[in-house]
Amino acid sequence: MTEMSPLGTLCTLKNKHLSLDAEAQMQIRLKQGRCIYGIDMKIIDPQGIELPWDGKATGDLLVKGPWVLAEYFRQEGPSPLIDGWFSTGDVACIDPDGFMQITDRSKDVIKSGGEWISSIDIENIAMAHPEVQMAACIGVAHPKWDERPIVVVVKKPDSPLDATTLLAFYQGKTAKWQIPDDVVFVPSIPLGATGKMLKTQLREQLKGYRLPSAV
Repeated sequence: MTEMSPLGTLCTLKNKHLSLDAEAQMQIRLKQGRCIYGIDMKIIDPQGIELPWDGKATGDLLVKGPWVLAEYFRQEGPSPLIDGWFSTGDVACIDPDGFMQITDRSKDVIKSGGEWISSIDIENIAMAHPEVQMAACIGVAHPKWDERPIVVVVKKPDSPLDATTLLAFYQGKTAKWQIPDDVVFVPSIPLGATGKMLKTQLREQLKGYRLPSAV
């Protein structure tokens, strides 16, 4: 990222991984990798407590190093650093070998019943359906669980896909409590100049939406 000038990690296998089969190696290569020399990283929970590198715990990704920014040009207001660490805005996990994997953006992760749900994972499952052209997952307020995920979908032309069919597609692909509460079909999903989905605009478009389970 720009604030890291710009490189933070590289995904190179350790010697012990060279004897693994191609599929096992690929699962490692798909991660964002290990810190380069001079960069440190950690993940923290919402209370700022550092989380273990066990490949399971996910938290906000913080980095520091001599070429990581200390402040923005002509910045007004408080420092972007937290006790000397820069918050990347990503949610990630780190395995015992130090391989980091980004699982979501901090602003997009869905906090449901004290647990975090990766919007990226929900989107990837929807995109695997042959009748889905584009999918975005966002969190919607829920009176009991704080937030619950919904998946916003653009269907392929002339597709008869309905919400029940798509939600059934999630069975066995993720934990039951992570399956979206609803599917909202739209003609298009707003995109930025680089093709990135603009979830802030999408949330604004759906600000009047109410979850069926919350009514």
